[in-house]
Amino acid sequence: MLRIQLAYWLIAALLGYSGLRNLLERQWSRAAFWLLLSILFGGGDWVLAENAAGRPLPAQLAGGAIVALALLAPRLKHGASSQEGTPEQRQASAARLGHRLFLPALLIPLITLLVALSASLLGDRLAIGSHRLFAPDQMTQVPLIGLAMACVAALLAAAAISRSPLRDGPAEGRRLLDTIGWAALLPLLLAALGAVFTHSGVGDIIASLTGTWLPTGSALACLLAFALGMVIFTVIMGNAFAAFPVMMAGIGMPLLVGMHGAQPAILGSMGMLCGYCGTLMTPMAADFNLVPAVLLELRSPYGVIRAQLLSALAILAVNVVLMWLLLFRH
Repeated sequence: MLRIQLAYWLIAALLGYSGLRNLLERQWSRAAFWLLLSILFGGGDWVLAENAAGRPLPAQLAGGAIVALALLAPRLKHGASSQEGTPEQRQASAARLGHRLFLPALLIPLITLLVALSASLLGDRLAIGSHRLFAPDQMTQVPLIGLAMACVAALLAAAAISRSPLRDGPAEGRRLLDTIGWAALLPLLLAALGAVFTHSGVGDIIASLTGTWLPTGSALACLLAFALGMVIFTVIMGNAFAAFPVMMAGIGMPLLVGMHGAQPAILGSMGMLCGYCGTLMTPMAADFNLVPAVLLELRSPYGVIRAQLLSALAILAVNVVLMWLLLFRH
């Protein structure tokens, strides 16, 4: 039976491998950083179980490890400790493999989608013999489980296409982790920030503020406030997933859906696209905008943002117009 914990253990194994390799190379700060993170990923279930039993010490240890990660982050040296080959070698390899290079990358969304759709359509019938494929209490986690399965399949496909040993996969993963450094954690931190904002009542505060200065009787005004709010909060927090619950709690559900009768499904999907436009415009989305600049060795760390800024504004304008045309049709 597949559970989401298997994905976390795979991540912990890669992080642990990266830490041990750095330890052997006497890269002490890198080794400590990745090993601590590996322990946090691999030991999450144990922390939750201990907390449920009323013993808070493991959770405090996890908090201490997070503080240690923050202290270690500035000490991480930029750039990978191992080389990926000369430019000539890389060009020769790319010419030999051709468009087959894209196959492993395309497998990841394809397999993830197939797993998610299969679980949604078949449900309990998705089983091998009398054993269900996915745990009944984790059906909402099936897309993430499918993503983990897709990554493993992509690794196998990449090894087959390039005719390289499987051990090159973890080695390349380690090299990329060392190159990216602490920025690899930003998606996790920003997603957690959205949950903190939601539980701290930021959405309620936004709802009270919009009630005082926004003409709530105007559906267009509420729509513009929601769309621009998604962009602004995404620019601040670097993640549309962090901005979405805040804006839905403050404007989306009480005003657009509750007062003006907007269709929630369209509001959710197209509202997230507004947030994605903000992702294209902010350095806070480091994994999308700053990390590629480092990997591509661009002169300016903000070169990616400059290249996609006009596209982001154009997509945002078109999306807002489509929302106005589609949201309130019944």
